[in-house]
Amino acid sequence: MKTFDISHADIVDFENLLEADKNASKGKHYRDENLKFSAHREEGIIDLLNQLTYFHEDGDPDKPLVSSYHVGRYRRKQIYEPKPRVIMALQYRDRLVQWAYYQKLNPLFDRQFITHSYGCRDDKGTTKARAQLQTWIRKANRSPKKWYVLKLDIAKYFYRVDHDVLMNILSKHIKDELILQDLNKLINCEETAFGLPAGVQPELCKSEDWLYNRGMPIGNLTSQMFANIYLNELDQYCKHDLKIKYYIRYMDDIVILWPDKEELKQILSEIERFLDEVLHLELNNKTCIRPAFLPVTFVGAQITAKKIRMRRSTRKRMFKRIKFIQKLFEAGQITFEKVNNTMQSYFGLIQHFTAGNLLRKIIDEFSFRIF
Repeated sequence: MKTFDISHADIVDFENLLEADKNASKGKHYRDENLKFSAHREEGIIDLLNQLTYFHEDGDPDKPLVSSYHVGRYRRKQIYEPKPRVIMALQYRDRLVQWAYYQKLNPLFDRQFITHSYGCRDDKGTTKARAQLQTWIRKANRSPKKWYVLKLDIAKYFYRVDHDVLMNILSKHIKDELILQDLNKLINCEETAFGLPAGVQPELCKSEDWLYNRGMPIGNLTSQMFANIYLNELDQYCKHDLKIKYYIRYMDDIVILWPDKEELKQILSEIERFLDEVLHLELNNKTCIRPAFLPVTFVGAQITAKKIRMRRSTRKRMFKRIKFIQKLFEAGQITFEKVNNTMQSYFGLIQHFTAGNLLRKIIDEFSFRIF
């Protein structure tokens, strides 16, 4: 097990906190809380550094080391597209602390990840994930054997991560107790619960039923890192114990290709056991085994050997948004520059799919008069 040569002093170094401030404010310079912090940046960083510094309680060397830093309360926002979720956001000072940890820890953990893990990693992403899966599907379809695809869908992944399991994984790689204490504060927030009881939808969960020992806040920088670290345990198990060659993951979106259906059923059984016993997660009823010649739904696309098509639900949301933008423009409520920016972003998205007919349909159906 690889342990990292990193200390708490590396995290709370003034230069690291200064860089964290730069990254945390990128693209958000004019928000009120950013402007307020930047007006007294050095004093704010020094104050945060002091809060993150550990001292013996009451100055007694026999007492444990403690710091005065505590994670603040989250702002909650309910969204419904593309599906119901609760998004959580921290105040600026806490986002700065998250960046300080992310800058130092994420590169170390990233080196431990498998090649075909594509979520929230440099030089990876959805486009490369789709292309890689399509390459494997082409190989499978050229084979004389009949190949099958196992699509794994983890039930409410971000809401069900077990905090004790996550801390145990982190402690295998990080030996500095002060870093682990800070990470525990980020994961086990005293102010806000992130976890859902099994089988409960976030929009239907009562405030008193949310769990404090489960879940990660969707929208957090460190949640992306922790999500990859947590499921890297499954990646390593599948690659090294189950010897699965064609295994690809984008966050909690996982696809496996295998040339024998009965063996794939056994693999599914082993994965379910590992998820239950080790990671305390479960698969939902969207998990399935299908022939490899059928379209595979993965990271927002339907993928076959010949085509990568945009999902129907994504196309519907895109057309709905364009119609809304068109009405705003015709009513004089937005400028043509805003319209053009929106349309160019959609055109950029479409070019990553097999979507010639879709592009023509948009051009034919929507027009924006500028005179």
